[in-house]
Amino acid sequence: MTEKIAVFGSAFNPPTQGHASVLKQLNHFDQVLLVPSYKHAWGKAMASYDSRCHWVQALIDDLALPNLKLCRCEAFLGKKGEPVTTFMLLSALQQDYPDAALTFVVGPDNLIKFGQFAHSEKILSRWSVLGMPEKVAVRSTHIRERLQQGLSISDLTTPRVAAQLTASAFSA
Repeated sequence: MTEKIAVFGSAFNPPTQGHASVLKQLNHFDQVLLVPSYKHAWGKAMASYDSRCHWVQALIDDLALPNLKLCRCEAFLGKKGEPVTTFMLLSALQQDYPDAALTFVVGPDNLIKFGQFAHSEKILSRWSVLGMPEKVAVRSTHIRERLQQGLSISDLTTPRVAAQLTASAFSA
């Protein structure tokens, strides 16, 4: 039987209850790879890659779902400083998991913009793409804004992630 792997890429800047709500819906996959963006393809400013990887691992620990796994693949793909595209990521993961059926998971915001992704037609011809709505509408921006204002973020993310976050993590 072919292993079914979901690939959930995001800035995770930081992880939110919105991310968690999507992940809880992916229990029918053998593995769900959480892939923090190494360098955002559209130039979005982010906290350090290592910080975001630690936050993703904290999210995984809080959710305690057996199929979740942090994937640092983009760090290797982005070593030359160029943004890592979804096509590059899925191609590399298919080499790492040659017998697996990969499904790229996107939120509604990226599903609408999917035609703007590099090689979107090739992606659709080689892999499945699954649009997953968040059941909790929380944006990472909300967390960053509350941190800047010194307000609680406990309702916007998971406990271990909240414990690691500070406003200074997002300073340039």
